Amino acid sequence: MNTAVILQAAAGGNMLSTLVPMVLIMIVFYFFMIRPQVKKAKDHKKLVAELGKGDKVITTAGIHGRIVDMNETTFLIEVEGGTKIRFEKSAISLDATKATTTTKA
Repeated sequence: MNTAVILQAAAGGNMLSTLVPMVLIMIVFYFFMIRPQVKKAKDHKKLVAELGKGDKVITTAGIHGRIVDMNETTFLIEVEGGTKIRFEKSAISLDATKATTTTKA
């Protein structure tokens, strides 16, 4: 009877020693992978929401242009030569208007 009690206690301790590293790994994943991605997505959403007509932008494809029209999901961007291209709002990478003003200041 004593042997069965000892085996059950050892098995319970073994489970705890397995669970603690798993919880620590989850915490590390949250703080080093999940949380920064959520923050980055939130910052990008804020950037896109603040853009308006006349702002100079750079797309994720590296195209530089100026916003001439916008609707709920897209921007119409005028590039050099007067060519206009429609992009999804998620394709905007950088607000070049703010980037140039902070660089010069």
